[in-house]
Amino acid sequence: MQLQPAIFEEHEIRRVYDEATETWWFSVVDIVQVLTQQPDYQSARNYWKVLKNRLGKEGSESVTKCNRLKLPAADGKNYLTDVATAETLLRLVQSVPSPKAEPIKLWLAKVGYERMQEMADPARSLDRARETWQKHGRSEKWIQQRMTGQETRNKLTDYWREHDIKEGEEYAILTNIIHQEWADVDVKAHKAMKGLKSQNLRDHMSEAELILTSHLVAVFWQPSGMAMQSLPRWQNCPRARLPRA
Repeated sequence: MQLQPAIFEEHEIRRVYDEATETWWFSVVDIVQVLTQQPDYQSARNYWKVLKNRLGKEGSESVTKCNRLKLPAADGKNYLTDVATAETLLRLVQSVPSPKAEPIKLWLAKVGYERMQEMADPARSLDRARETWQKHGRSEKWIQQRMTGQETRNKLTDYWREHDIKEGEEYAILTNIIHQEWADVDVKAHKAMKGLKSQNLRDHMSEAELILTSHLVAVFWQPSGMAMQSLPRWQNCPRARLPRA
């Protein structure tokens, strides 16, 4: 399952798609944060904790049908997070008094429909991403660089996966090493500098930052694995394992 965030009124909602069951799983806390208009993730997390406990005592199926998956947090690491399907979330929304309830319901239905379209025609997902970035005022040059960078990143993570690098902490270690090569700060610190929390850092980079990131990723992605082996800090990471070609 791969993370594919969605946007609701400027808020990033973490979600993953399970191809085996053809099911979207959404971060419950992200939805709760939008519904309750909480100022930060921790406040939304506490709200959900109390609501989850109350609904559990009431025997609500909305809680029992929630799942737990590892999703990336603001610090770049993956943590077990409560997730739910659109169907379950539609029930949960009814338990939260909010002016955002109806817009969220419509959005969840729309997201489900869009996914069916994308499965039939994968190019639609690229068109949708381009449309979202255009709405945020991004130039065509920035959009092209963002899409090129994502393609390069996908090749790199495919290579890691083929060489038994584990998603989550090990991906985060490698990503930070590459990021620090040009930014001199890790991903968490860079997001803090930009005032970001769960948002995708690349979606908030300048064109120059995207070019630097894409270049470094391309340098470290080599079928032979030699570029990765030449990275001294990677060898010094106690929890990381050097990939073998």
